[in-house]
Amino acid sequence: MDVSTRDRALRTVFWEGGNARSGHIKLIDQPKLPLALEHVTCETVDGACACIRDMVIRGAPAIGAMAGYAMVLAARDCDASASVATRVETLRAAKAKLDASRPTAVNLMWATRRMVELTEATDASEDLAEVILREAEALADEDVAINIAMAKHGAEVVQQGANILHICNTGCLATVDVGTALGVIYESFHQGKDIHAWVCETRPRLQGARLSAWELMREKVPMHLIADSAAGLLMHRGKVDVVLYGADRIAADGWVANKIGSLPVSIVAREHGIPVYVVAPTSTIDLEVATGADIPIEERGAEEVTSLMGGNRTAPEGVQVFNPAFDVVNPKYITGIVTEHGICYPPFTKSLRAVKETAEKAIRARWSSDGAK
Repeated sequence: MDVSTRDRALRTVFWEGGNARSGHIKLIDQPKLPLALEHVTCETVDGACACIRDMVIRGAPAIGAMAGYAMVLAARDCDASASVATRVETLRAAKAKLDASRPTAVNLMWATRRMVELTEATDASEDLAEVILREAEALADEDVAINIAMAKHGAEVVQQGANILHICNTGCLATVDVGTALGVIYESFHQGKDIHAWVCETRPRLQGARLSAWELMREKVPMHLIADSAAGLLMHRGKVDVVLYGADRIAADGWVANKIGSLPVSIVAREHGIPVYVVAPTSTIDLEVATGADIPIEERGAEEVTSLMGGNRTAPEGVQVFNPAFDVVNPKYITGIVTEHGICYPPFTKSLRAVKETAEKAIRARWSSDGAK
């Protein structure tokens, strides 16, 4: 995918309106897809929380970018004469609200923590909202560059003529632009590898059917949409060469939280000797979480399971529903984890820490060069 020719205003989320004091967040209204491509604006932290919680924006990297911009809205609520301590208190309060909006996707907490730490390092004489906006823009631009790097690394494991199985949506709509696992598919396609994608519909919110299929068709990537339960049959018949999906949080030992349905796909792939690669930026790695059992799993409303996208009801009134949004996948089912710094292989405790520390050092080195202490 040639991102140099893409309209910046078609990013999943961006800042519109100039400076930090007069602008606002603009984002694609994803529940409207694939029937309509529309944007909504957001001007408050509470509004940003609602957009994240209601999945107007979704996908771990995109949520992280949204959170970065939301912290600009919090910063401009600070009085111009406020002390550093008061500013930090204000942004920590905003962080707590934002972090609670979707508890599994660690990019959210990573982005808000990044803005709080920058606030702690910013002199009280500076316009904090402008400082945070510059950082939020840097975070968004970094996401695009990171996705391009991951796409190139990931394409190395995709063979000529490969049939790729994908679950959920990990493309432009799940990031600022390009995508994680779908970015690898785009890159492989544009390299002329003659690939084909099997796209799981991804119940109950149908991110595969509504979003991934929409993206892949726009890019003219050969694909078929399948029911989630058809994945095993395709693998059994030898129709899948590699499984690619994203992540919302990766524990220090390599356990991966991803969209519900990822675990059975991974187990069946291993049974059939099919490699499984997770594609995720280092911001998704959470070294403070030791293993998968420590990752909080978001549970969502019953209506997502009992009706189709808020429309026709498909289950009896009063039925009891369990609706976890995410699986946790044991690293024994994962061949490798593709990051912007290369592909991590077992032992994940070592390889994940190495790329995470490299990425965090780069952020702080840039702050130092920009004048933050």
